[in-house]
Amino acid sequence: MSVKVYVPCDAAALSMGADAVVEALESAAPDVKIIRNGSRGMLWLEPLVEVETANGRVAYGPVTADDVAGLLKAGMLESNDHKLCHGLTEEIPYFANQERLTFERVGVTDPLSLSDYQTHGGLKGLEKALKLQPQAIVDEVKVSGLRGRGGAGFPTGIKWQTALAQDQDQKYLCANADEGDSGTFADRMLMEGDPFSLIEGMVIGGRAIGADTGYIYIRSEYPHAIRTMRRAIHIMEDAGWLGTDIKGSGTTFNLYVRVGAGAYICGEESSMLESLEGKRGQVKVKPPIPAISGLFNKPTIVNNVLSLAAVPYILSKGGKAYADYGQGRSTGTQPFQLAGDIARGGLVEKAFGVTMNELLNDFGGGTRSGKPIKAVQAGGPLGGFVAPADFDMAMGYESMAERGAMMGHGGLVVFNSDTNMGSMARYAMEFCEIESCGKCTPCRIGAVRGKETIEKIMRGEDQVKNVEVLEDLCDLMETASLCAMGGLTPMPVRSALKQFPEDFMGTASEAAE
Repeated sequence: MSVKVYVPCDAAALSMGADAVVEALESAAPDVKIIRNGSRGMLWLEPLVEVETANGRVAYGPVTADDVAGLLKAGMLESNDHKLCHGLTEEIPYFANQERLTFERVGVTDPLSLSDYQTHGGLKGLEKALKLQPQAIVDEVKVSGLRGRGGAGFPTGIKWQTALAQDQDQKYLCANADEGDSGTFADRMLMEGDPFSLIEGMVIGGRAIGADTGYIYIRSEYPHAIRTMRRAIHIMEDAGWLGTDIKGSGTTFNLYVRVGAGAYICGEESSMLESLEGKRGQVKVKPPIPAISGLFNKPTIVNNVLSLAAVPYILSKGGKAYADYGQGRSTGTQPFQLAGDIARGGLVEKAFGVTMNELLNDFGGGTRSGKPIKAVQAGGPLGGFVAPADFDMAMGYESMAERGAMMGHGGLVVFNSDTNMGSMARYAMEFCEIESCGKCTPCRIGAVRGKETIEKIMRGEDQVKNVEVLEDLCDLMETASLCAMGGLTPMPVRSALKQFPEDFMGTASEAAE
């Protein structure tokens, strides 16, 4: 029997030469059976090559095409030791110390093998859901305490209940895969590494609310995810898990991929729905909320990829099993993403309650540069900056809010001591200026004036007065913007100004960077 060797087809691994590694393996060891899997999430080791043994998979990485000959000569196929060998993958501390629920199959299975998916527990949640009444499914999700993983943190079960209660002949379920936050890549990893889990979650959701049509809205910058999801949908259709009267259950659910055009604002649900309708991606005034009147004015559920991908576990194991993880109202697990100046960047799925310090140092290993961490931006480009004094904070929706931070999509971007936080505050306003949909004045104009005011402060122009002007602008944007684009932009600005006031006393050239 030929030896099985796993080489990721994940975009991160491909960017580091995974295809070249496969070509080198095929040339030097033609009898080897190569399986393209998703990434385990230890991105500093990509491409991570795993060799299957009787005791489990043995990991080697990061492997380049030039390393292959030496690895084979050293006995990689017999799992012999080598400077690139990390032992059994499951025993690598970074991986072993996680609680993988949503990502339990990512990096383990062939992403497009339905039999592999089922062998590792896939479709059990859907099989159970097809035997339940819609209200029972919604109740199970409520028990789990699952909340929106896209940033808002709204209880998923309550959202589904609202849509279920609408007496309409047509409803929709949409997966928001417009993952635009800096330092985030969990949605992409999930779609490229375990696409069937997202589809399974969406079919369950469709039955729960009475929707027969679903859309996955993926950002155009994710070509590999787009291709994988489309292929996975066809596979599920051919197997009878999508379409009309699924497995004789009476449930009909058809699923389609739609590609965004690069607008950050389309990560906001109403803008995304406008885009799906073929319109310009602009925020809509609420109410009504999408669960009552959304896509084509019909009841529509919009959930993040990670929220929907958690549903199969909840239906399979039970809502209580999921709720047993986490703390307080932050139940279950969160896939945290470590980026920026970090030694061991990647994805870490942990139960809520893990501290930021554990993520940054125990998993991340501190900075890659060796310089001290100056600040961490949590929750994407609209999230606040967290200084080292607050790294003891527990990662949870409420616990982070108490410290002036936010969970967002679970991204943590590390900045070292060389970073000028005044420049980062200016960038936050500039980002809002560029990405604003332009519909509301506080966001459209406030961001421009905010950027200009920060530049004046950093040039030393009437600093006391301009700081007051900046604070007033932040108040206006927070209270009067139509959506979180303008409403949250003041968060990084204010946190930088409060914690690093000295960084706002720069030169004109620094202000213009």
